Amino acid sequence: MSKIAVITDSNAHFTTEEAREMGISVVPMPFMIGEDTFYEGITLSREEFYSKMEKGASIITSQPSPSDVMDIWDKALEAHDEVVYIPMSSGLSGSCQSARMLAEYYDGKVQVVNNQRISVTQKRSVLDAIELAAKGMTASQIREQLEFVKYESSIYIMLDTLQYLKKGGRITPAAAAVGSLLRIKPVLQIKGERLDAFSKARTLTQGKNIMINAMKHDIDTLYGGSDKDNVWLYAVHGNVPEQFEEFYQEVKAAFPGIRVQRDVLSLSIACHIGPGALAIACSKKMPNKEA
Repeated sequence: MSKIAVITDSNAHFTTEEAREMGISVVPMPFMIGEDTFYEGITLSREEFYSKMEKGASIITSQPSPSDVMDIWDKALEAHDEVVYIPMSSGLSGSCQSARMLAEYYDGKVQVVNNQRISVTQKRSVLDAIELAAKGMTASQIREQLEFVKYESSIYIMLDTLQYLKKGGRITPAAAAVGSLLRIKPVLQIKGERLDAFSKARTLTQGKNIMINAMKHDIDTLYGGSDKDNVWLYAVHGNVPEQFEEFYQEVKAAFPGIRVQRDVLSLSIACHIGPGALAIACSKKMPNKEA
């Protein structure tokens, strides 16, 4: 049986301790803050990221350098036969396509998974890859399996402010001004490779209900129903731990048949939408998984 190394990028948000315990390697995502480059989890913590953001710093996401990616692959191949690399969705960054080009130099030993995931759903794919490797699948088989189920996940995110969408050019300044005046809380959806507008809420309560009802619809119509054997479910937030506790309890009450896990949004998402977001995410369980 081949020894498989599972590698991801820091968008999957494994802590250093979690990565060590699971035996995975993580490529840190770079962020340009002003004229300086910081690396998530190494020279940039979540606390520092949000502190700089709230102080008005200009923060831009970037791709890992080819040498950084290949160095981690090369090190993994010293002790493993093959590598499964799971980067963030190709629809949200060019880093996946860049990695696929680099993998061409490895004669099939590195398999880059493009399964359109980010944040907690990407994290779930990494955990699935570990389980599939333990069952004896090759790197190529794992990639094929993960890409086969790539559309079987959903994320709904309620923004606290339109300021950062305006900053990134995703909405016009006029639309942002009107939205702020009306206290509109947009709800976005990540399903597959796109980050799209989904709905608008006037109040926090309305926004949370929109997300919960949208997820109920997805679970019932796409993922086999609200049963612990069908889905992984997550309540997630940007940087609002106190507000999140109430939301977490509301999600638990809305889905009594499913264990709701808690997590945080990846910094790459937060960079575009700002702090203060609440989100709900779901991935369909792969066949023959234990609850």
